[in-house]
Amino acid sequence: MTATTRSAPGEESPDGPRTATAAPPRRRSRARPRALVPWGFVGPFLALFTLCFVLPILYAVYQSFIQIRRYGLFGEEGRETVFAGLDNYTRALGQETFVDSIGRVLLFGVVQVPVMLGLALVLALLLESASARWPGFFRALYFMPYGVPGVVASLLWGFLYVPGLSPILDVAGLVGLEPDLLGPSGVLWSIANIITWMFIGYNMLILVAQLKTIPGELYESARIDGAGPLQTAWNIQLPLIRPALVLTTIFSIIGTLQLFAEPQILAAFTVNIDSAYTPNMAAYNSAFTDNDYNVAAAQSVVVALTAFVLSFGFLWLVNRKDRRR
Repeated sequence: MTATTRSAPGEESPDGPRTATAAPPRRRSRARPRALVPWGFVGPFLALFTLCFVLPILYAVYQSFIQIRRYGLFGEEGRETVFAGLDNYTRALGQETFVDSIGRVLLFGVVQVPVMLGLALVLALLLESASARWPGFFRALYFMPYGVPGVVASLLWGFLYVPGLSPILDVAGLVGLEPDLLGPSGVLWSIANIITWMFIGYNMLILVAQLKTIPGELYESARIDGAGPLQTAWNIQLPLIRPALVLTTIFSIIGTLQLFAEPQILAAFTVNIDSAYTPNMAAYNSAFTDNDYNVAAAQSVVVALTAFVLSFGFLWLVNRKDRRR
């Protein structure tokens, strides 16, 4: 065996001159810019999300815990901001009209949400059936009401609810029916009709998108096993679109508690809708009619917490049933 000798970089070896080898590039210096690339895409969204969503919520929570005290008859002697604790929440929940509005929208949601999602599910299953004709045309047709602004839709249906102007009421009168669509017991369900008309196509498209992800092999296997359309829908389609059903339900729960534009517009057609008919209308009235922004902030926080509890309570029930299976 012969011993090999190594020469230092730049020195000549016994076999001849050798050139110095370059050091390998540092991987860390290259990895850092690459790690920042995803943040370049996500960063603008996070900035806008924080500015337009997180900060307003935090500011509303802050306003709900303070009060502004003015000194003098018109506040000419100055004012100060003091910590109010839960006083604003006590005053908000002490308003009978606000508590009634929460109960009203909860009743609205218990009836309207299942009806709307049930109709959306039926339409989605019919449009995705093998015998459906012109599904693209009917999808667009059912989705069109969602493109109508809520104010315009409320004005449209408001005139259809007024006796003497509504052809619907005229036709009902021919068969001896005289429904009072804007009466004390009917106005809430007239609002529900507007919401259902507007959002049934939106929820239908979400369900259709989930239905399109089901592999065709499952349908073929069901046909070979002799399953009919109802059996295929119950045993294959419904279980596989359950995530979409959960999503649309949560969206509908949150949207129910945010009800504002439709009753606000219909209030011009009837005296049965007051300024605190829904929780959002009550908060709006507290802020811009009573000039009590702190109570309005407390009412808004109560509405947000109610939506949070209902949404996550529904998710908890769904996950609990899944774990039992």
